[in-house]
Amino acid sequence: MTKRTPPFSPEVRERAVRMVLEHQGDHASQYGAIRSIAAKIGCSGETLRNWVRQAERDQGVRAGPTTDERERIKALERENRELRQANEILKKASAYFAQAELDRPFKR
Repeated sequence: MTKRTPPFSPEVRERAVRMVLEHQGDHASQYGAIRSIAAKIGCSGETLRNWVRQAERDQGVRAGPTTDERERIKALERENRELRQANEILKKASAYFAQAELDRPFKR
């Protein structure tokens, strides 16, 4: 599986989130600030809203897993998937060799 390059650099994301947090008082709601700034940087409002929500989780303002925790969870899920595959291979190999042992002629 190849990694894709995100369309926006981390610097652009951080700047956009910072702009939303700084200018939300200038708008009727936080989402108003998000829509305004999203139009300026060329991303969708939903994308910027997700960035803001994640930044709030990272800062401890909002409940939920932080970016580091999310990365750790993904790594553990990947490891778990690989271990399950390895176990499945070992089970099949074990069954194959057990059957081969049963099929072998008896020696006296």
